[in-house]
Amino acid sequence: MSTPTYAILRFEKHQGNPAKKIEDHHERNKTVYASNPDVDTSRSKNNYHIISPSGKYYAEIQQRIEAAGCRTRKDSVRFVDTLITASPEFFDGKSRKEIRAFFTRACEFLKDRLGKENIISAVVHMDEKTPHMHLIFVPLTADNRLCAKEIIGNRQKLIQWQDDFWRYMVEAYPELDRGESASTTRRDHIPTYIYKQMTILTKQSHHLEDLLTSINPFNAKSKAAEIIQLLSDYIPNVERISTQMKKYRVAFTETKAENQSLREENVQLSQELDAAQRTSLTKQLQDAKLQREYREAIAVLDRIPKDILDQAKQAARMEKHQQKQR
Repeated sequence: MSTPTYAILRFEKHQGNPAKKIEDHHERNKTVYASNPDVDTSRSKNNYHIISPSGKYYAEIQQRIEAAGCRTRKDSVRFVDTLITASPEFFDGKSRKEIRAFFTRACEFLKDRLGKENIISAVVHMDEKTPHMHLIFVPLTADNRLCAKEIIGNRQKLIQWQDDFWRYMVEAYPELDRGESASTTRRDHIPTYIYKQMTILTKQSHHLEDLLTSINPFNAKSKAAEIIQLLSDYIPNVERISTQMKKYRVAFTETKAENQSLREENVQLSQELDAAQRTSLTKQLQDAKLQREYREAIAVLDRIPKDILDQAKQAARMEKHQQKQR
């Protein structure tokens, strides 16, 4: 089961004085980075600009503010340092050309939102553990006011930024997931990647059903071997989803696929539908479907002969132990 990967966009506001320190870090003007041991200066030659600064950061920032005719105070936010990256797993196996294409697309999104003229620099760091881009911009509004609050906004607008960024990037990279904010979901919103994992588990469940249905006295041994092999993935996947769901306060009951269970499920779905009408109909029905599919995945295990299931569980435990030893 693949690990979910996320597009990441973060903003950090600055009042002007740190511009030189940030420039020294972003442009790798120092020979030693004691505050960041992840920097491997032997690989700094692989860093590159999507947008190159035409001068010193602070001078460029001030020039842009003055050209816009903005008044500033001591506590005015003069520039914003934007971090753009993705989960480390997203970059696995990608060439430098493919990584550059990712950051070029991200930069296009920000140029369209911020105005290219307001971007001072966009530099990609390839000399740390995970490739990432730092984009410096002056937070000027369309009518030339210096207002980071209006550009970046409050918590709700930041969520909108994240949504829009993900929608733009996922058009080119459909494997990217949209991360969920625990502060807004209160940890009871199920992330997209769990639905995707459940889809994989459901396919495996159907495969197991087919294998069980096709067993006869002549092929019992070979079918048992196929089932054990499939269960080596299936059992850990069931456990993984169960663990993930507990994080989001979704309780599942591991029941057998019996008529009584199905009748109770229909009653539960009806109750969930009533609750959905008071909140989010689509979201509640998605969660109800996920719960039903999980119970069906558990029910398949109840149909597997005990000796085969015991062999599969033993193999899964051995595999888990070997992974810990690696």
